[in-house]
Amino acid sequence: MSSFWAALKKGNMSSATAALGNTGLAIVKGFAAAYSGSGAMFASAMHSIADAVNQGFVFFGSVLAEKKPTQRFPTGFGRVINLFCMVAVIVVTIMAYETIMEGIHLIKEPAASSHFWINFIILFLAIVVDGYVLVKAMNEIVHETRVEAKGWGVIPAAFRNVGRAAPPTRLVFYEDIVATTGALLALIAVIVTAFSSFALLDGIATILIGILMIGVAFKVGYDNMVGLIGVAAPKEIEDRVARIIFEDPDVTDINRLRIVQEGRFYHVECYIELREGLTLAVADDIKYRVRDSLLTDPDISDVTMGILEDNGISDWRRPKNLEAT
Repeated sequence: MSSFWAALKKGNMSSATAALGNTGLAIVKGFAAAYSGSGAMFASAMHSIADAVNQGFVFFGSVLAEKKPTQRFPTGFGRVINLFCMVAVIVVTIMAYETIMEGIHLIKEPAASSHFWINFIILFLAIVVDGYVLVKAMNEIVHETRVEAKGWGVIPAAFRNVGRAAPPTRLVFYEDIVATTGALLALIAVIVTAFSSFALLDGIATILIGILMIGVAFKVGYDNMVGLIGVAAPKEIEDRVARIIFEDPDVTDINRLRIVQEGRFYHVECYIELREGLTLAVADDIKYRVRDSLLTDPDISDVTMGILEDNGISDWRRPKNLEAT
């Protein structure tokens, strides 16, 4: 049992928090939609259901992705999370379709909604909860990508670096942007339809929320399809790896370097060039020393390294100042 809880603690906390928050919101919104007849509230409830299912599913996927490599699966289980995220995309797409169809129905046959204050309070609560989860996801992005940002600076930093965050964190980030925006649209629709005769806005807002859900499905689907195929690490990670390699005084050049992203981890394959005149035993010691230095980086899970004698040609364009990212 202790090992089970230890495994759960390694899962993505942003997705776990989002799953719990959206489960509560989905229940409350569902009752409110049935009680008041608000189409915008129905759309918001559908989105919360999709988010709760997805993020709970993705959390358990992130737990599996943390399993250590085995003899049968030597590169580990990093891409498992991409598979779980792809299943989550299917759930979002189905919910988006149902939401858009409901919106079309409400435009054709506008329904009068009631109980304004119930809808208002619940949707305001939804904005607060989804906004909190969104802020937590932004902070997680900053933490995972090792970016220095505080206060309001976290927001632009999160948008700039979201592509380097773990797949579950990216999913929570994108979905909660839509969730917060969707709750705000639903709140506007509830206010307008309650104090004016423009009943069509209820259906329009419902369709807009559904379209936003489809946008998230396509974005997350594309990112995780690329992850399943195998994608090269971003330039920042390449620079970080090169910096660690060049910190060793016996390394003169990098002959070849390939870094593949597996979930939130990176696999490094490289050939390094060493100074001339070394015995094979000494060269091997240097190789293992450099490899061990790379493995101290928590984002690097595996290193395959070959060694060559310096060929006198600069194969790697070494920046003047390789800073840690």
